[in-house]
Amino acid sequence: MHGAASCQRAVHAPGRHRRGAPAVPRLAHNGPVTDPTPSPAPSLAPLLSDEGQALLAALRDHDPAQELALATRLRRDHPAELVSAALAQARLRQRAVAKFGERDAYRMYFTPHGVEQATRTSVAAHRAGRFRDIGLRDGGPARITDLCCGVGGDAIELARAGFAVTAVDRDPVTCEIAALNVRTLAPDAPPATVVRADVMTYDLAAAAPDALFIDPARRGGRGRIFDPEAYSPPLSWAIEAVRTVGAGGIKIAPGIPHELVPDDFEAEWISDGGDVKEAVLWHHATGPGAGPGPGPGSGPGAITPGARRATLLPAGLTLTGRGLPDPPVREVGRYLYEPDGAVIRAHLVAEVADELDGGLIDATIAYITADEPRPTPYATAYEITDELPFNLKRLKALLRERGVGILTVKKRGSPVEPEELRRRMKLQGRESATVFLTRVAGAPTMLLGRPA
Repeated sequence: MHGAASCQRAVHAPGRHRRGAPAVPRLAHNGPVTDPTPSPAPSLAPLLSDEGQALLAALRDHDPAQELALATRLRRDHPAELVSAALAQARLRQRAVAKFGERDAYRMYFTPHGVEQATRTSVAAHRAGRFRDIGLRDGGPARITDLCCGVGGDAIELARAGFAVTAVDRDPVTCEIAALNVRTLAPDAPPATVVRADVMTYDLAAAAPDALFIDPARRGGRGRIFDPEAYSPPLSWAIEAVRTVGAGGIKIAPGIPHELVPDDFEAEWISDGGDVKEAVLWHHATGPGAGPGPGPGSGPGAITPGARRATLLPAGLTLTGRGLPDPPVREVGRYLYEPDGAVIRAHLVAEVADELDGGLIDATIAYITADEPRPTPYATAYEITDELPFNLKRLKALLRERGVGILTVKKRGSPVEPEELRRRMKLQGRESATVFLTRVAGAPTMLLGRPA
């Protein structure tokens, strides 16, 4: 997600979405347009001064554990409010490095929720590439409206990809930050505009975008929101908004039930470095009444209604479903394959099993077993040395016998917590091993092995 205050995200903000909201964008404008080079918000302006910039540069590599002493020293030469703002922003930039990299993170500005919920650069760049593959416009930069833009993570990559971006958010500080971030990180892109507005009343008809990107708020005062209709705006509203425009993508939680994906949308699950980050619903209308643009593109990211795909970053590899039946359950072979999380979420384990000539160890467990090693980017392979009924005493004795002091614990279908297991094993030795706590044909089982 983008910034927490965007798209009616702040839990204290008035006007938060309620069930029964309009199913399509209302044609009314709400809020002023923020100029692409706005005057800074009061909380941001001091940091943009020469003194503020010098402080931020000096604090780039500061140790947060030493902040109290550091703040006391800095306040001897600088206003207390500026020191507090600079320290807060320096902390946020350090946190943002994991998502944006050092080169970008230390030139950007953030809110606390903006760091937590912003789209990481690798994912946003991949998504911008898919928008290119859609084929939105034959001539001139295509116009994309980014609803719930937050601090601008997606808007930056869309601008870098050559799109004319209009970013919309209701929080004034977040809007100022988004405009500054886009201007700083995409200076040679087509002009970008940041609009302060409620996305559900923003005038899409007047904006006339070629495509939409919508990142609904999926957090509330009590944490994550799992009901897509409790998103802000709700998923049904976002779907109708994209249909109205004719093309676009909607960022959603990766755990969304497949039955909630409309037939005229494609669903893509994205992992980065092996961790599932998000899912996106993609749409591009065709035929009479379709939205603007020359029609569906033909690139590798072209949208296929009804398709399910898993994309693995940073390699950019994509696996697309072929409608295969569930793999057969068979006895454990010499090799065990752990599919990437995006493959599992996209329900494409059967496609990987077919590629490996393998089967499942249990009808409800997403581990694939095979007799031969076959390289695949969509799963991690392990060579299995032992298959044991679940018995911690036997496992402890076996690990001690083999001198295993480094144990990787993986589990699927088991209630045992990995850290508790390691504690009980009292590991000693120089060897390493991997244990899988799982079920084999319904029976609790321990599989011992090593990466293949």
